[in-house]
Amino acid sequence: MMAATFKCQPTGLHGSGIDAAAPRSSGNFGRFYSMRFACNTRCNTLRHVHTPLSISHDSSTESSLILIRHGESLWNEKNLFTGCCDVPLTQRGVEEAIEAGKRISFIPVDMIFTSALIRAQMTAMLAMTQHLQKKIPIIIHNENEEATTWTRVYSEKTTKQSIPVITAWELNERMYGELQGLNKQETAERYGKEKVHEWRRSFDIPPPKGESLEMCSKRAVSYFKDFIEPQLKSGKHVMVAAHGNSLRSIMMYLDRLTSQEVTTLELSTGVPLLYIYKEGKYMSRGSPVGPTEAGVYAYTQSLAVYRQQLDEMSP
Repeated sequence: MMAATFKCQPTGLHGSGIDAAAPRSSGNFGRFYSMRFACNTRCNTLRHVHTPLSISHDSSTESSLILIRHGESLWNEKNLFTGCCDVPLTQRGVEEAIEAGKRISFIPVDMIFTSALIRAQMTAMLAMTQHLQKKIPIIIHNENEEATTWTRVYSEKTTKQSIPVITAWELNERMYGELQGLNKQETAERYGKEKVHEWRRSFDIPPPKGESLEMCSKRAVSYFKDFIEPQLKSGKHVMVAAHGNSLRSIMMYLDRLTSQEVTTLELSTGVPLLYIYKEGKYMSRGSPVGPTEAGVYAYTQSLAVYRQQLDEMSP
């Protein structure tokens, strides 16, 4: 059982390892966590509820960061600009999400962050159906006091078998403005291929009434630094299911890419990417090739500890 100290801040993410104010999209996150963990208020210590598949963390432990672009959506299939329009996955997208889950099935996951859009949330949920931990991802609804109260889980056993899923609009795809819903080919014919390419691939030029990649990057990277990175620093293993441009933005930060380099970065739908966080640095491991342990994630401390715990549970 691990203990993590925290400061009593009324809007902080108590229990998540973050000593910071919650974002607007996670205003009641602290109250949610206070329901799920035993808190020793006398010594200001938060004790995680023990679970057989939990990972023991300390400052020297590596943390896993999994990035997944959502599977193919219905508008991807139709070659439409999607942006922040909320459309679900195609059957192919569902299959891509399940395959992504097989690839990461041996990589420990303690927390999941997704955008506020259904295609990213579906991808995360479907991927976790393949995971070795067999834990159930539960989306945290904290829009108001009533939502927090109504979604409270009263079973300690159920809590042990769940993984919190935090949704944040900051991880949404970039907003394509007046291009949203338009066919990409028809748009190129109307405005010219060069202009549309400029809107899609430049770093700081937005489409009409939309966001540039630079604008998307500011919100996505800021959220990552404030609320995801502290989880990794505390030793937790994190999955982020999001979108092409929000993930490109995060990878620009992780890999220290230039504005020119990030515009050429292509991310396939439903293909997970793995990073290891250790001693303040991110190391890219590329895409896991699972679903075997050796194919997924070899020669790293995190998996070695995880594998040992699983072996100890075996009869």
